Amino acid sequence: MEKKTIPLAVPDIGEEELQAIKEVLGTGFLTEGITTKEFEKTVADYVGVKHAIAVTSCTTGLHAVLECLNIKGQEVIVPDYTYPATAEAVILAGGKPVLVDVDLNSMNMTSEILEEAYNENMTVFSPVSWAGVPLESQIYQKAKKLDLKMLEDSACSLGAKIGEEFVGKIADFSCFSFHPRKVITTGEGGMITTDNDEIAEKCYSFKHFGAKGASFETIGTNYKLSNVLSAIGLVQMKKIEKIIENRIQKAKIYQELLSKIGNVKPAYVGNNTRQTFQSYTCYVQKDGYRDKIRKALADENIQSQIGTYALHLEPAYKNMKKIGNLENSAKLFNNALTLPLHKNLTQEDQENICKIINKTLND
Repeated sequence: MEKKTIPLAVPDIGEEELQAIKEVLGTGFLTEGITTKEFEKTVADYVGVKHAIAVTSCTTGLHAVLECLNIKGQEVIVPDYTYPATAEAVILAGGKPVLVDVDLNSMNMTSEILEEAYNENMTVFSPVSWAGVPLESQIYQKAKKLDLKMLEDSACSLGAKIGEEFVGKIADFSCFSFHPRKVITTGEGGMITTDNDEIAEKCYSFKHFGAKGASFETIGTNYKLSNVLSAIGLVQMKKIEKIIENRIQKAKIYQELLSKIGNVKPAYVGNNTRQTFQSYTCYVQKDGYRDKIRKALADENIQSQIGTYALHLEPAYKNMKKIGNLENSAKLFNNALTLPLHKNLTQEDQENICKIINKTLND
Protein backbone atom coordinates (compact mmCIF):
# COMPACT_ATOMS: atom_id res chain seq x y z
CA MET A 1 0.00 0.00 0.00
CA GLU A 2 1.36 3.43 -0.93
CA LYS A 3 2.05 5.68 2.02
CA LYS A 4 -0.08 8.81 2.38
CA THR A 5 1.77 11.96 1.31
CA ILE A 6 1.73 14.69 3.95
CA PRO A 7 2.67 18.01 2.30
CA LEU A 8 4.50 20.76 4.14
CA ALA A 9 1.90 23.39 3.21
CA VAL A 10 -1.47 23.53 1.45
CA PRO A 11 -3.01 26.86 0.40
CA ASP A 12 -6.55 27.30 1.74
CA ILE A 13 -8.27 27.96 -1.61
CA GLY A 14 -11.46 26.71 -3.22
CA GLU A 15 -14.59 27.50 -5.19
CA GLU A 16 -14.97 31.09 -3.91
CA GLU A 17 -11.55 32.08 -5.22
CA LEU A 18 -12.36 30.51 -8.62
CA GLN A 19 -15.61 32.48 -8.75
CA ALA A 20 -13.81 35.73 -7.91
CA ILE A 21 -11.26 35.12 -10.71
CA LYS A 22 -14.10 34.43 -13.18
CA GLU A 23 -15.75 37.73 -12.26
CA VAL A 24 -12.54 39.65 -12.97
CA LEU A 25 -11.99 37.78 -16.25
CA GLY A 26 -15.55 38.71 -17.20
CA THR A 27 -14.76 42.43 -16.87
CA GLY A 28 -11.96 42.19 -19.44
CA PHE A 29 -9.81 44.43 -17.17
CA LEU A 30 -7.02 42.22 -15.84
CA THR A 31 -4.18 44.50 -14.78
CA GLU A 32 -4.21 46.57 -11.58
CA GLY A 33 -7.52 48.38 -11.13
CA ILE A 34 -10.46 48.69 -8.77
CA THR A 35 -10.16 45.11 -7.45
CA THR A 36 -6.56 45.78 -6.39
CA LYS A 37 -7.63 49.09 -4.80
CA GLU A 38 -10.27 47.20 -2.82
CA PHE A 39 -7.71 44.58 -1.74
CA GLU A 40 -5.36 47.36 -0.58
CA LYS A 41 -8.14 49.01 1.43
CA THR A 42 -9.16 45.66 3.00
CA VAL A 43 -5.60 44.98 4.20
CA ALA A 44 -5.13 48.58 5.42
CA ASP A 45 -8.38 48.38 7.43
CA TYR A 46 -7.46 44.96 8.84
CA VAL A 47 -3.99 46.02 10.01
CA GLY A 48 -5.17 49.49 11.09
CA VAL A 49 -2.98 51.68 8.86
CA LYS A 50 -3.61 54.58 6.50
CA HIS A 51 -1.91 53.06 3.50
CA ALA A 52 -1.53 49.60 1.97
CA ILE A 53 0.23 49.37 -1.39
CA ALA A 54 -0.11 46.10 -3.31
CA VAL A 55 3.03 44.87 -5.09
CA THR A 56 4.19 41.76 -6.96
CA SER A 57 5.93 40.23 -3.91
CA CYS A 58 7.21 41.01 -0.43
CA THR A 59 10.69 41.34 -1.98
CA THR A 60 9.59 44.02 -4.45
CA GLY A 61 7.75 45.73 -1.60
CA LEU A 62 10.93 45.90 0.47
CA HIS A 63 12.84 47.13 -2.58
CA ALA A 64 10.24 49.84 -3.32
CA VAL A 65 10.35 51.21 0.25
CA LEU A 66 14.17 51.23 0.33
CA GLU A 67 14.32 53.01 -3.06
CA CYS A 68 11.84 55.61 -1.81
CA LEU A 69 13.88 56.09 1.39
CA ASN A 70 16.95 56.55 -0.85
CA ILE A 71 19.43 54.31 0.96
CA LYS A 72 22.07 54.35 -1.82
CA GLY A 73 25.51 53.79 -0.33
CA GLN A 74 24.13 53.31 3.20
CA GLU A 75 24.58 50.39 5.54
CA VAL A 76 21.33 48.65 6.46
CA ILE A 77 21.17 46.11 9.31
CA VAL A 78 19.45 42.85 8.38
CA PRO A 79 19.34 39.54 10.28
CA ASP A 80 21.70 36.89 8.95
CA TYR A 81 19.05 34.25 9.62
CA THR A 82 16.55 35.01 6.89
CA TYR A 83 15.57 34.20 3.34
CA PRO A 84 17.92 36.03 0.91
CA ALA A 85 15.10 38.42 -0.14
CA THR A 86 15.65 40.64 2.94
CA ALA A 87 19.26 41.39 1.98
CA GLU A 88 18.60 41.33 -1.78
CA ALA A 89 16.14 44.22 -1.47
CA VAL A 90 18.86 46.31 0.23
CA ILE A 91 21.36 45.52 -2.55
CA LEU A 92 18.81 46.25 -5.31
CA ALA A 93 18.21 49.68 -3.74
CA GLY A 94 21.97 50.40 -3.70
CA GLY A 95 22.47 49.81 0.02
CA LYS A 96 24.97 47.60 1.88
CA PRO A 97 23.53 44.85 4.10
CA VAL A 98 25.13 44.44 7.53
CA LEU A 99 24.47 40.90 8.72
CA VAL A 100 23.65 40.47 12.42
CA ASP A 101 22.83 37.48 14.61
CA VAL A 102 19.41 36.51 16.00
CA ASP A 103 18.10 35.17 19.29
CA LEU A 104 18.32 31.36 19.40
CA ASN A 105 14.81 30.99 20.84
CA SER A 106 12.67 33.50 18.92
CA MET A 107 14.91 33.26 15.81
CA ASN A 108 14.48 37.06 15.50
CA MET A 109 16.73 40.08 15.98
CA THR A 110 16.63 41.71 19.42
CA SER A 111 17.06 45.31 20.58
CA GLU A 112 20.51 44.42 22.03
CA ILE A 113 21.66 43.06 18.67
CA LEU A 114 20.38 46.22 16.96
CA GLU A 115 22.20 48.51 19.40
CA GLU A 116 25.46 46.60 18.99
CA ALA A 117 25.36 46.87 15.18
CA TYR A 118 24.13 50.47 14.95
CA ASN A 119 26.29 53.38 13.82
CA GLU A 120 25.21 57.01 13.42
CA ASN A 121 25.43 56.98 9.61
CA MET A 122 22.55 54.52 9.39
CA THR A 123 19.00 55.74 8.72
CA VAL A 124 17.02 52.51 8.30
CA PHE A 125 17.18 48.85 9.34
CA SER A 126 15.19 45.82 8.25
CA PRO A 127 14.41 43.17 10.87
CA VAL A 128 12.33 40.06 10.10
CA SER A 129 9.40 38.72 12.14
CA TRP A 130 10.29 35.26 10.97
CA ALA A 131 7.78 32.37 10.71
CA GLY A 132 5.01 34.64 12.00
CA VAL A 133 6.73 35.23 15.37
CA PRO A 134 6.35 38.95 16.24
CA LEU A 135 9.49 40.88 17.12
CA GLU A 136 10.00 41.83 20.77
CA SER A 137 8.32 45.17 21.46
CA GLN A 138 11.62 46.67 22.78
CA ILE A 139 13.13 46.69 19.28
CA TYR A 140 10.52 49.22 18.09
CA GLN A 141 11.32 51.47 21.06
CA LYS A 142 15.08 51.07 20.52
CA ALA A 143 14.69 52.07 16.84
CA LYS A 144 12.91 55.29 17.88
CA LYS A 145 15.67 56.07 20.41
CA LEU A 146 18.32 55.58 17.74
CA ASP A 147 16.26 57.64 15.27
CA LEU A 148 16.22 54.73 12.82
CA LYS A 149 13.40 54.11 10.39
CA MET A 150 12.20 50.53 10.68
CA LEU A 151 11.27 48.50 7.62
CA GLU A 152 9.91 45.21 8.93
CA ASP A 153 10.13 42.19 6.66
CA SER A 154 6.88 40.74 7.96
CA ALA A 155 6.50 38.34 5.01
CA CYS A 156 5.15 35.61 7.31
CA SER A 157 3.27 37.77 9.80
CA LEU A 158 -0.05 39.07 8.41
CA GLY A 159 -2.46 38.60 11.32
CA ALA A 160 0.24 38.40 14.00
CA LYS A 161 -0.20 40.74 16.97
CA ILE A 162 1.75 42.26 19.84
CA GLY A 163 -0.85 42.80 22.52
CA GLU A 164 -3.83 44.21 20.61
CA GLU A 165 -1.79 45.82 17.82
CA PHE A 166 -1.29 44.11 14.50
CA VAL A 167 2.14 43.57 13.01
CA GLY A 168 2.16 45.93 10.03
CA LYS A 169 1.07 48.90 12.11
CA ILE A 170 3.92 49.10 14.63
CA ALA A 171 7.00 49.52 12.38
CA ASP A 172 7.36 52.61 10.16
CA PHE A 173 6.95 50.35 7.13
CA SER A 174 6.07 46.66 6.85
CA CYS A 175 5.97 44.26 3.91
CA PHE A 176 3.85 41.11 3.71
CA SER A 177 4.02 38.15 1.34
CA PHE A 178 1.17 36.27 -0.33
CA HIS A 179 3.29 33.35 -1.56
CA PRO A 180 1.44 29.97 -1.38
CA ARG A 181 3.27 28.99 1.83
CA LYS A 182 2.10 32.12 3.62
CA VAL A 183 -1.01 32.50 5.81
CA ILE A 184 -3.10 33.83 2.94
CA THR A 185 -2.05 33.63 -0.69
CA THR A 186 -2.60 35.24 -4.06
CA GLY A 187 -0.13 32.86 -5.76
CA GLU A 188 2.54 35.54 -5.77
CA GLY A 189 2.09 39.04 -4.40
CA GLY A 190 2.90 41.35 -1.54
CA MET A 191 1.72 44.42 0.37
CA ILE A 192 3.46 47.44 1.90
CA THR A 193 1.73 48.97 4.95
CA THR A 194 2.53 52.35 6.50
CA ASP A 195 1.07 55.51 8.05
CA ASN A 196 3.71 57.62 6.28
CA ASP A 197 1.87 59.67 3.60
CA GLU A 198 4.99 60.82 1.76
CA ILE A 199 6.62 57.38 1.38
CA ALA A 200 3.26 55.76 0.55
CA GLU A 201 2.82 58.22 -2.32
CA LYS A 202 6.40 57.60 -3.51
CA CYS A 203 5.96 53.80 -3.36
CA TYR A 204 2.72 54.06 -5.29
CA SER A 205 4.47 56.11 -7.98
CA PHE A 206 7.52 53.79 -7.97
CA LYS A 207 5.40 50.72 -8.72
CA HIS A 208 3.75 52.63 -11.61
CA PHE A 209 6.99 53.38 -13.52
CA GLY A 210 7.52 56.62 -11.56
CA ALA A 211 4.25 58.15 -12.76
CA LYS A 212 2.63 61.01 -10.90
CA GLY A 213 -0.59 62.16 -12.50
CA ALA A 214 0.01 62.44 -16.23
CA SER A 215 3.80 62.82 -16.05
CA PHE A 216 6.75 60.63 -15.04
CA GLU A 217 8.56 62.52 -12.31
CA THR A 218 11.01 59.83 -11.16
CA ILE A 219 12.44 56.53 -12.35
CA GLY A 220 10.27 53.65 -11.24
CA THR A 221 9.37 50.13 -12.26
CA ASN A 222 6.35 47.89 -12.77
CA TYR A 223 5.46 46.24 -9.44
CA LYS A 224 1.67 46.38 -9.93
CA LEU A 225 -0.53 43.56 -8.62
CA SER A 226 -3.18 42.43 -11.12
CA ASN A 227 -6.92 42.44 -10.45
CA VAL A 228 -6.86 38.66 -10.99
CA LEU A 229 -4.52 38.07 -8.03
CA SER A 230 -6.18 40.76 -5.93
CA ALA A 231 -9.55 39.02 -6.40
CA ILE A 232 -8.05 35.90 -4.80
CA GLY A 233 -6.65 38.09 -2.00
CA LEU A 234 -10.05 39.60 -1.21
CA VAL A 235 -11.59 36.14 -0.73
CA GLN A 236 -8.57 35.05 1.34
CA MET A 237 -8.94 38.07 3.64
CA LYS A 238 -12.44 36.89 4.55
CA LYS A 239 -10.88 33.62 5.78
CA ILE A 240 -7.75 34.94 7.49
CA GLU A 241 -8.99 34.78 11.09
CA LYS A 242 -10.25 31.22 10.63
CA ILE A 243 -6.98 30.16 8.97
CA ILE A 244 -4.89 31.60 11.83
CA GLU A 245 -7.13 30.04 14.49
CA ASN A 246 -6.74 26.65 12.81
CA ARG A 247 -2.94 27.02 12.67
CA ILE A 248 -2.79 27.99 16.36
CA GLN A 249 -4.84 24.90 17.35
CA LYS A 250 -2.59 22.57 15.35
CA ALA A 251 0.53 24.27 16.73
CA LYS A 252 -0.75 23.55 20.27
CA ILE A 253 -0.95 19.84 19.40
CA TYR A 254 2.67 19.91 18.20
CA GLN A 255 3.75 21.79 21.35
CA GLU A 256 2.22 19.10 23.52
CA LEU A 257 3.61 16.15 21.54
CA LEU A 258 7.11 17.59 21.09
CA SER A 259 7.44 18.68 24.72
CA LYS A 260 7.42 14.97 25.65
CA ILE A 261 10.39 14.21 23.38
CA GLY A 262 13.94 14.85 24.57
CA ASN A 263 16.48 16.77 22.47
CA VAL A 264 13.91 18.81 20.58
CA LYS A 265 12.60 22.26 21.46
CA PRO A 266 9.02 23.01 20.30
CA ALA A 267 8.39 26.20 18.32
CA TYR A 268 8.92 29.43 20.26
CA VAL A 269 5.81 31.20 21.57
CA GLY A 270 6.21 34.82 22.70
CA ASN A 271 4.48 36.49 25.66
CA ASN A 272 1.46 38.70 25.03
CA THR A 273 1.56 37.99 21.29
CA ARG A 274 -0.45 36.17 18.67
CA GLN A 275 1.64 34.22 16.20
CA THR A 276 0.47 33.08 12.80
CA PHE A 277 2.58 29.88 12.81
CA GLN A 278 3.23 30.48 9.11
CA SER A 279 5.95 27.89 9.72
CA TYR A 280 5.95 25.48 12.63
CA THR A 281 9.68 25.40 13.30
CA CYS A 282 11.17 23.39 16.15
CA TYR A 283 14.84 23.12 17.11
CA VAL A 284 16.71 19.80 17.15
CA GLN A 285 19.18 20.00 20.03
CA LYS A 286 21.11 16.87 19.07
CA ASP A 287 23.70 17.97 16.49
CA GLY A 288 23.58 16.23 13.15
CA TYR A 289 20.08 14.83 13.71
CA ARG A 290 17.93 17.43 11.94
CA ASP A 291 18.77 16.01 8.51
CA LYS A 292 18.37 12.44 9.78
CA ILE A 293 14.85 13.34 10.91
CA ARG A 294 14.11 14.96 7.53
CA LYS A 295 15.23 11.76 5.78
CA ALA A 296 13.15 9.55 8.09
CA LEU A 297 10.10 11.76 7.40
CA ALA A 298 10.75 11.74 3.64
CA ASP A 299 10.93 7.93 3.71
CA GLU A 300 7.32 8.03 4.96
CA ASN A 301 6.25 10.56 2.27
CA ILE A 302 6.15 13.39 4.83
CA GLN A 303 7.49 16.72 3.60
CA SER A 304 9.57 18.92 5.89
CA GLN A 305 11.87 21.88 5.45
CA ILE A 306 14.81 23.56 7.15
CA GLY A 307 13.99 26.81 8.96
CA THR A 308 15.68 29.33 6.70
CA TYR A 309 19.20 30.32 5.66
CA ALA A 310 22.28 31.69 7.42
CA LEU A 311 23.19 34.21 4.73
CA HIS A 312 26.88 34.43 5.61
CA LEU A 313 27.23 30.73 4.71
CA GLU A 314 25.79 31.30 1.20
CA PRO A 315 28.29 32.07 -1.62
CA ALA A 316 26.61 35.34 -2.67
CA TYR A 317 26.82 36.80 0.86
CA LYS A 318 30.07 35.45 2.27
CA ASN A 319 31.99 38.70 1.82
CA MET A 320 29.36 40.99 3.32
CA LYS A 321 29.92 42.94 6.51
CA LYS A 322 29.08 40.88 9.60
CA ILE A 323 28.72 41.84 13.25
CA GLY A 324 30.06 39.12 15.57
CA ASN A 325 30.38 35.44 14.67
CA LEU A 326 26.68 34.83 13.86
CA GLU A 327 26.76 31.55 15.78
CA ASN A 328 23.02 31.42 16.55
CA SER A 329 22.19 31.91 12.89
CA ALA A 330 24.53 29.05 11.93
CA LYS A 331 23.06 26.79 14.64
CA LEU A 332 19.53 27.50 13.43
CA PHE A 333 20.52 26.90 9.81
CA ASN A 334 21.89 23.47 10.79
CA ASN A 335 19.30 22.41 13.38
CA ALA A 336 15.93 24.13 12.84
CA LEU A 337 13.21 21.88 11.40
CA THR A 338 9.92 23.02 9.85
CA LEU A 339 7.05 20.53 10.09
CA PRO A 340 3.85 20.28 8.02
CA LEU A 341 1.09 22.65 9.11
CA HIS A 342 -2.11 23.23 7.11
CA LYS A 343 -5.86 22.69 7.17
CA ASN A 344 -5.68 19.06 5.91
CA LEU A 345 -3.25 17.95 8.62
CA THR A 346 -4.94 15.59 11.09
CA GLN A 347 -4.04 14.94 14.71
CA GLU A 348 -3.15 11.39 13.67
CA ASP A 349 -0.69 12.84 11.11
CA GLN A 350 0.87 15.02 13.81
CA GLU A 351 1.19 12.05 16.20
CA ASN A 352 2.80 10.01 13.45
CA ILE A 353 5.28 12.81 12.61
CA CYS A 354 6.28 13.14 16.28
CA LYS A 355 6.71 9.36 16.64
CA ILE A 356 9.16 9.40 13.74
CA ILE A 357 11.06 12.32 15.31
CA ASN A 358 11.22 10.50 18.65
CA LYS A 359 12.36 7.21 17.10
CA THR A 360 15.06 8.92 15.01
CA LEU A 361 16.43 10.87 17.97
CA ASN A 362 16.64 7.70 20.06
CA ASP A 363 18.08 5.34 17.45
